[in-house]
Amino acid sequence: MTQTLRIGTRASLLARTQSGQIADLIAERLGVEVELVDVTTEGDISRAPLHTLGGTGVFVSALRDALLDGRVDVAVHSLKDLPTGAAEGIALAAVPPREDPRDVLVARDGLTLGELPVGSVVATGSPRRASQLHALGLGLEIVGLRGNIDTRLGKVTSGAADGVVLARAGLSRINRLDVVTETIDPIQMLPAPGQGALAIECRAEDTTLEAQLREHLDDPFTRAAVEAERAVLRTLEAGCSAPVGALAEIVEEADGPEVWLRAVALAPDGSVDIRRSASGPLAEAAEVGNRLAAGMLEEGAAELIDSPARRQQS
Repeated sequence: MTQTLRIGTRASLLARTQSGQIADLIAERLGVEVELVDVTTEGDISRAPLHTLGGTGVFVSALRDALLDGRVDVAVHSLKDLPTGAAEGIALAAVPPREDPRDVLVARDGLTLGELPVGSVVATGSPRRASQLHALGLGLEIVGLRGNIDTRLGKVTSGAADGVVLARAGLSRINRLDVVTETIDPIQMLPAPGQGALAIECRAEDTTLEAQLREHLDDPFTRAAVEAERAVLRTLEAGCSAPVGALAEIVEEADGPEVWLRAVALAPDGSVDIRRSASGPLAEAAEVGNRLAAGMLEEGAAELIDSPARRQQS
């Protein structure tokens, strides 16, 4: 492999930063020249709330198109943005070690969620975060939010909001953890499936490149954890913007590593939630997620989520 490897990325600061980190790893470990190629996605163009843009993949489809038509050789995504179904002609070559998957609060005056006065305005663009904030019963006013990280943080510094909730991983990757006023315990707010992880894709026909990426960049523990979490979404037929949270951890047991998985599905206003946990061997990560989600469906999770896929079937 002597040609320059073209790595597709969204053009935002966060996307280019995390893609640049992956590019550096590829250059070092595969011994190739690399080049970042900016790709504009539907999610970058539209200013509408993400959950109104027609489902999953709004940050992904254009990058995959660029792969398939040969403009790029590798695509780097935030894994939580990936649709759960397989994409024809695309291989998920590697899932590198994950950043901290938790959500964080950035609030005025260094306040935590529990310290914000009743009626405080907290902004988030995520139905999952909004529903879990409502479920805490803190009397907060939850409002929508779009834009890059600086735009979101600006809501607090300008006084337009008392706080915003973001993914810790994104702030970590751009060295902005100093603005965090609270890292939110998953007991209070389970993260999005796949949050904090990156996905490295290539064309399925590029089997040599796929094998090299997997050998040199894939972390099997992170891959198993996100497989379990994404299996919950897939079985629930919920999109990446649905009010569903899931977090899997890998725990060493006497018989080998196991996946410990927690998940929640909520009504949009947080008034009802269904929470379950499950565990199983590392090699059965997806089955752990399937089994957990099946139990949630038996308890009525489909009615809480009201996903587009389920509305079309009804």
